Amino acid sequence: MKGILLAGGEGSRLYPLTRIMGKHLLPVYDKPMFNYSLCLLMLAGIREILIISTPRDLPRFKFLLRDGSHLGLSITYALQPERGGIAEAFIIGESFIDYRPVCLVLADTILAGFKLAEVFNKISVFSRGGMVFGCHVNDPGNYGVIEIDKRNMIISIEEKPTKPRSNYALPGLFVFDGKVFDYASSLKPSSRGELEITDLCKMYLGIGELSIDLLGRGYSWLETGTPDQIIESAKVIKTMEQQNNLKHFCVEETAYRLGLIDLGQLNKIARAMKPSSYSTYLLEIVEEDSSAIKKKTL
Repeated sequence: MKGILLAGGEGSRLYPLTRIMGKHLLPVYDKPMFNYSLCLLMLAGIREILIISTPRDLPRFKFLLRDGSHLGLSITYALQPERGGIAEAFIIGESFIDYRPVCLVLADTILAGFKLAEVFNKISVFSRGGMVFGCHVNDPGNYGVIEIDKRNMIISIEEKPTKPRSNYALPGLFVFDGKVFDYASSLKPSSRGELEITDLCKMYLGIGELSIDLLGRGYSWLETGTPDQIIESAKVIKTMEQQNNLKHFCVEETAYRLGLIDLGQLNKIARAMKPSSYSTYLLEIVEEDSSAIKKKTL
């Protein structure tokens, strides 16, 4: 399976912060926002990733991630010149997808929780149709909203409705099979002038090939649409990390734990960073694991 990290849009609710840089490059605690989404793709077993962003921000992503080989990944890049909607990503990424299953995650999607492994497993074995996820929120009118029946089957999907039919929203994580380009290409722009991801989901729903996984207890969706939400999300991440003295969604550690890079490569990455609590954390992993390896060889 391939992965798309979509980091487009204007982030207008975060002005004037997003006049400086795109929303997805803003910090959430001690990491750029997009790090959390990138880790989601990595943990789902995805190694080939296309990053789509704006003309202003794409060079910054290239500077930070290069070709991804230092993380054991293959990262390529594409422009979304103007605001064209989430579903446009599948048209932009036509040659990258190449009629293979693809997982798209919005670069502001931060999911946490002890049950996330179940999500990663479902993504890794996916092969046909489309799959979306649903989270219970207090302000569904700001999102794509899913209406479900008593059997947890999808009845309807609406984009930012004025009168939501449920409190279940789409958290920005979508999985589709290789037909997604054909379906996305047939979409018409909405009244907002965008190719809506909800319209794409409706096409899969119409042929009976859209499934949903409701993320209930054991999951957290940390919202980042406003300055207050970013602050609260950072507090949650900080608390999680302080509770067990481990970083969450650290891309370098994730690459190492998944076996995408070895201890020597992790050491090289950490030492190339300027001194910080982040680099110190990585160097502590190197030291601990190096000591463990030495003890095994004695």
